Amino acid sequence: MNKPLVILTGPTAVGKTKISIELAKKINGEIISADSMQIYKYMNIGSAKISKEEMQGIPHYLIDELCPRDEFNVAKFKEMALAAMDIIYNKGKVPIIVGGTGFYIQAILYDIDFSKGSEDTKYRRDLEELLTAKGKEALHNMLGEIDPVAAREIHPNNTKRVIRALEYWNSSGEKISDHNEKERKKDSPYNFVYFVLNDERERLYERINRRVDEMISQGLVNEVKGLKDMGLSRGLVSMQGLGYKEVLDYLDGKYSYDEMVYTIKRDTRHFAKRQLTWFRRERDVTWIDKEKYAYNTDSIVQEMCNILSVKDIYY
Repeated sequence: MNKPLVILTGPTAVGKTKISIELAKKINGEIISADSMQIYKYMNIGSAKISKEEMQGIPHYLIDELCPRDEFNVAKFKEMALAAMDIIYNKGKVPIIVGGTGFYIQAILYDIDFSKGSEDTKYRRDLEELLTAKGKEALHNMLGEIDPVAAREIHPNNTKRVIRALEYWNSSGEKISDHNEKERKKDSPYNFVYFVLNDERERLYERINRRVDEMISQGLVNEVKGLKDMGLSRGLVSMQGLGYKEVLDYLDGKYSYDEMVYTIKRDTRHFAKRQLTWFRRERDVTWIDKEKYAYNTDSIVQEMCNILSVKDIYY
């Protein structure tokens, strides 16, 4: 039988962290973060990074492993996640991939090949200079001309993925949307269950707004000031994260304080909506609607265990 793998994803602020810990305790699991920001050291508040206390002794991987100046993309995630999975399997435990970055999850689940379309440093520099000179819309328009499907799937704010898609076309002559569609149809090499945790939209949006208020009160502005003092600029991938770029704009005088808070909340809600659109498009997913279980963590985790037992992942 293929090796077991559990995925727990869902929109930002839906409550994945608490449920993932309880699930890991039940199924002898260890957790791999599928989050594009929690990988970075020093970026704790804005990434809603899990604390050591919250981990409750459950080992976590791909958290605090890179410096904010380091490049982190889906190919790097796949490499690091597979190495972590080997460690977990060798302990006789079950890896649980937890996070809201759907493309990262897909890369592991269907063993997506990133070898074709190698990186072109000069072309990437050209695109980054274009981004600085003409803005993200110009880059996104370029992508729309060569690959309309990818342009619809990738938000203009996600300049990292826009650049990668343009790079892929430039080096391989193939649309990245065509490549991804072929890769999505592959069978998974794992015996897996792909859980998507969800909540009513209004409750989710309330949680997002509350979380942003908590981040601000915990010192998000000072966290970003500290990163800026370290010499980290908005051109870095890490500093393009939700919450970080808006605070940078506030510190640079582009936003008032209230505009900064409003923009973070609005953009995070939009991000959650895009995440749900992605997960609805995925195949072989198991939706877990929190309302159905009266928001009781024990009931939710027990239902997950019941489903996993059918797949011989939990006994």
